[in-house]
Amino acid sequence: MRERDDPEVIGRRVQRLRTQAGLTQRQLAEPAYTPAYISTLEAGRVRASDEALGHIAARLGVAFEELAVGRPAHLATGLRLRLTEAQRILADGRAEEAAAQYAALLTEAETHELRHEQATALLGLGECSLETGELGTARDCFERAEARLADESLPARVPAVRGRAVSHYLAGELRYAVYLLESTLDELNRGGLHDPDALLLLYASVIGPYMDMGAQARAAQAAEFALALAPQAADPALIARMHRSVARTLLTEGRAAEADASLAKAAELYRRLQLRTELANCHWMRGYVCAQNGELDRAEAELRQAHTMLAQTRAALYRSQAAVELADVLHRRGKSDEAAGLLRGVLGDFSSERGAVHAAAAHRLLGIIAEDTRDTEAAEEHYVRALSLLERAGAAGDLADLCRLLGDLFRRTGRTEAALDAYRTGLGHRTTPGTTTLGPAPAQPPL
Repeated sequence: MRERDDPEVIGRRVQRLRTQAGLTQRQLAEPAYTPAYISTLEAGRVRASDEALGHIAARLGVAFEELAVGRPAHLATGLRLRLTEAQRILADGRAEEAAAQYAALLTEAETHELRHEQATALLGLGECSLETGELGTARDCFERAEARLADESLPARVPAVRGRAVSHYLAGELRYAVYLLESTLDELNRGGLHDPDALLLLYASVIGPYMDMGAQARAAQAAEFALALAPQAADPALIARMHRSVARTLLTEGRAAEADASLAKAAELYRRLQLRTELANCHWMRGYVCAQNGELDRAEAELRQAHTMLAQTRAALYRSQAAVELADVLHRRGKSDEAAGLLRGVLGDFSSERGAVHAAAAHRLLGIIAEDTRDTEAAEEHYVRALSLLERAGAAGDLADLCRLLGDLFRRTGRTEAALDAYRTGLGHRTTPGTTTLGPAPAQPPL
């Protein structure tokens, strides 16, 4: 028997629709049923068969679904079309407009108890909140989406899990983000749930946290698995995101040309799909690749383009993070005043719970600029703030480098014991094993 409401609810609905149509019970019943049967059904004293409801729906001129569960004909299909439109608005960089549309669609889906459409709307709201930097709201939306899909298979829940992990990652909670992604990967792979899109989404998402934690070996392995899965995946936007993430590991291995080629593939896919925020992030990553490869003029151009595009899309947190990368290149090109102004302008957008790693990078760079002007007091203050943020986030590689800078500052100002303490702290972080949360790496996918 198909999905339906209780007999009492259906009875009242049949009576209302019959009255609106101007039909008597006899006219509704004939030729297959009796007026007495319709009277009993409207009173809620009989559970009608699918055949009976089908007959009544046809006589009333409504769809079976509208009679059985009160949903207007084609409601779910119409909702899905409007959800797709909201996704297109978000892809165009209009996060606030998309959020308003997703919220309205969520209310409509809840009214008609459409769980899948509720989950899709909540995932969209979560992505909007990531764009605008409202990480707590994003996390809540992804958790609610996962709850709506509690009865679905794990691959169906992966986008919600990935969203939760990204919101924790952007908040500076690297270890918990990795835990969520690794444990889900483990469950998928050990359980034989070989869904290429789900696996690719998780492997591409875990590369960034791995890199920030100093676990380059795991990041490289995740990139290798992502590249192997890409030919089996069906979502071009997902493949583009994977290419962008993989570029980070290629760069770490000194393969700058391959990293740039990977980003070029991503950029072409984003342009074809008209995903403006993702395209901006691609410019950002290409700028980072160029900077690491010593091409500072090209790096500045790419990062300025990314910063401008993210400002236009009002992706506040991503814009601020790109500004930190741009400031680093500006400083290296001798434009330290512009770099410092850019950093001071975005520091207010960060906190220990929001973009902690980039907030630490901003303080680190301001400390270096202060040292260049011999303002050791300001430099020390910025380094200490950065140290606190990185310790909370667990970004081992950045911590080791910062401890070296702080130790050098203490040594130059005659504080030898403090310098030794800073160096020892940095060495401790540098020698921490590259494992991240649970020890062993997740199970390998069945490639």
